[in-house]
Amino acid sequence: MGTVVSSPSVRLPDGARLYSVLHMPDPAPAAHGAARTPVTVVLLHGWTLDNRLWRQQIADLPARLATFTTRPVQLLAFDLRGHGRSSATSGTDATLEQLGDDLAEVVTQLVPEGPVVLVGHSLGGMAIMEYAQRHAKAFAARVVGVVLISTSAEGSSRTSYGLSPRLARVMRILEIQGAGLLARSGAWRPHRRLMPLLSPGVRWLVFGDRVDTSWVALTASMVGNAPLCAIGGFRPSVDLHHRVETLAAMRGLPVAVLVGTLDRLTPPACAETITRELPDAELITCDDAGHMLPIERPDAVTDAIADVIRRAANTIRMARHRPRTATPPPKPVKLPPTANPTHTTVKVAPTATPARSTVKVTPTATSARKTVKVTPTPTPAPKTVKVTPAAPSARKTAAATPTAPTARKPVKVTPTAPSARKPVKVTPTAPSARKTVEVTAAATSTVTAVKVTSGTTTAAESANPAPTATTPAAKTAAGPPPSTPAATEPPQSPPTAIETGAGEPEISATVA
Repeated sequence: MGTVVSSPSVRLPDGARLYSVLHMPDPAPAAHGAARTPVTVVLLHGWTLDNRLWRQQIADLPARLATFTTRPVQLLAFDLRGHGRSSATSGTDATLEQLGDDLAEVVTQLVPEGPVVLVGHSLGGMAIMEYAQRHAKAFAARVVGVVLISTSAEGSSRTSYGLSPRLARVMRILEIQGAGLLARSGAWRPHRRLMPLLSPGVRWLVFGDRVDTSWVALTASMVGNAPLCAIGGFRPSVDLHHRVETLAAMRGLPVAVLVGTLDRLTPPACAETITRELPDAELITCDDAGHMLPIERPDAVTDAIADVIRRAANTIRMARHRPRTATPPPKPVKLPPTANPTHTTVKVAPTATPARSTVKVTPTATSARKTVKVTPTPTPAPKTVKVTPAAPSARKTAAATPTAPTARKPVKVTPTAPSARKPVKVTPTAPSARKTVEVTAAATSTVTAVKVTSGTTTAAESANPAPTATTPAAKTAAGPPPSTPAATEPPQSPPTAIETGAGEPEISATVA
């Protein structure tokens, strides 16, 4: 398939001029009626490069596309502002936002109609994101596929230069400061003659393990052709670039993302961020390759572009961008709107819907269910059962009658254990008195008062008169007197008070 090459220039609103190369398909007569609008593949190169980056893809794509599509495809490659043969930048216009606006002008002027597939490498991929951000309507209307190669949606935040994180941070600071000086250096190119000496550094920075000398020579030639103002002018804008959210505009499109495993400028983490936002995108990782994939892995890049075009050709978007000359055929289809009445009658006729409504009404089983749910009157029964349980009251009386707690109180109050020591030493008859008090208290619970005093024996006797111990009940309860009389006190009626030493508390009990 032959191609016709033209070099149209694009005049921008600010007076800048962009150099472009358009590879159009051979204008042979179409085999099937009127010629269809071609699919245009727009190629955007990377930072400090030019359109020569796409030499291999421009040479191989026509033959590759002819194997699966008959739709004409044209290739458009142009030099970004400040690169190659395009006008140099003035410094203030060396921004990614300006590159996005330039791309919109290129598409409008050189590709006024038809579907567009955008392919961007490094800085060119960032320009595509800016185009999607700043010209969202045009992007949605024209773009049917995107290929992003060795680029980033996060600026240079992940650039490592193949160094440790600390050294990479220092290198990035030095690079930004040096870029500021270059941006003010103008459009001259003093480094062009130094490129043979700088070639080893170029080879290490942008290529992987396997490198051909012709690749390094082509890259050094493109870098040497870039003016200093462009080399330094775009660096701050790249550092501030952050368009992760903008990737949402590409969802639903055929997208391919390519990255080399040894890329020191836009490492694989940058490609993973893009594919994370575009789940349907195809991620292609090139082993042992660096940043210059269009030169290092030309076949992989060409196949990715061809595959995106093939997938785009099968989408509905392609049908939208057909020439307007093909639109008259649908008019006859719209002319017989008489079919609408038939459709309305068909919609009215299905009276089966009332039957469905009766079917839904007749299932009175639902009412039966309601009565079943209403009739379960056992619910009152649980209420009466819960109300009538008089057991709790019985429990209360039962809990009230056990006077054991009262018995415990005298036991706790009469812990005469300390006084018991004294009677053991003076008169051992005190234990029997203690037993009688305990027995009578447990049997009759007639203990009416328990006094604890810390006075003398006479005070205790005056508080409890002796006649109360002469009652028959007391006598019978006390039992026979002990056989051995007390050594210190004469036998008397059963004591009602247990005498203790001076200053010790006395416990007296009155028996009714």
